[in-house]
Amino acid sequence: MTAWKSLRWSSSVNSPAIPVPAPAASVSQAAYDGLVCCDATQKCEAVFGLARQIREGTLNMASAPDIEAVECPGRPARPRLVAPKDVARRSLTTEQGRAAFIHAITHIEFNAINLALDALYRFQGLPRAYYLDWSHVAQEEAQHFLMLQERLQQVGSHYGAFDAHNGLWDMAVKTRDSLVARMALVPRVLEARGLDVTPGMIQKLRAHGDGKTAEILEIILEQEIGHVAIGSRWFRYACEEQGLEPEPTFQRLLAQYYTGRVQKPLHLEARRKAGFSESELAALEKG
Repeated sequence: MTAWKSLRWSSSVNSPAIPVPAPAASVSQAAYDGLVCCDATQKCEAVFGLARQIREGTLNMASAPDIEAVECPGRPARPRLVAPKDVARRSLTTEQGRAAFIHAITHIEFNAINLALDALYRFQGLPRAYYLDWSHVAQEEAQHFLMLQERLQQVGSHYGAFDAHNGLWDMAVKTRDSLVARMALVPRVLEARGLDVTPGMIQKLRAHGDGKTAEILEIILEQEIGHVAIGSRWFRYACEEQGLEPEPTFQRLLAQYYTGRVQKPLHLEARRKAGFSESELAALEKG
C-alpha cells in the first residue's frame, strides 16, 4: 500500500488539528452548520464530527420545523467564481498548468462536500440509513479535498490560487425541492461524469510523471463509484415512495434539468458498479 492510499485510514485526515465544534442537537442543524461554514478546513472537521455523531446515534433525527434554502454555501473568499467558459484551460506540460489542473479537481471535491451536506440538510424524515449514507459520502469528500489540498501545497500552490466555477452547486439549487430530482441529477449525472473521465486523467498524469496525483485520483475514483451507487439507491427509494418507475423517470428528469447531452465515452464498468442498469446505459450511449 502506498503512502497516499494509506490516507484513507489516516487519523491526520480524519481529525485535523483544529478545535472540534460543540455538538449540534440535530442532524439538520449539524449539516446546516457545516454547509454555511466558510473555512475549508473547519468545514471538513464539521463533516467528520457530523459523520461520527450520526454513526454513534447522538444526533436527533427528527425533522426540523424550518428549512431555509441555502442559495450559496459557505466557502472561502478565494477561489474567485467565474463562468465555466472563463476558467482557463489547464495543460499538464507546465508546472503552472499542473497546479491549475489539481486545483480544478480540488474545487470539485470542495463542492462535493457541500452537496453531501445539503443532501443531509434539505431532505428530512427519511430512514436513518439515508443519513448514514450521505454523512459517509460527505466524510470521504472531505478526505479527498484534504488530500488534494496537501498535494497543491506540495506543487507550490494552494486552494484559491486559480479561478473556478460553481456549476455543481447550481444543480443543487435547481433540485432543492425534490429528492427524486436531486438523486437523479447530482450523483447519477454530474458526479457520474467523474467516473467516465477520471481514468483518462490518471493516465495523463502518469504520462507526465505525476504519479502522486494519479494515486490520489485512483482513491477518489474507487470511492466515487460508491457515492454514485448511494445516489442510485436513494433515487430508486424515492421513486418507489412516489409510485414512479425509475428508468423512465430518470430519462424525464435528465431531459428536464440537464442541458446538452451526457458526454461519451462512458465508463460502463464503473457505472454498472454504481447502479446503472443495462437499459439506462444503452439510453445514455444513444442520447
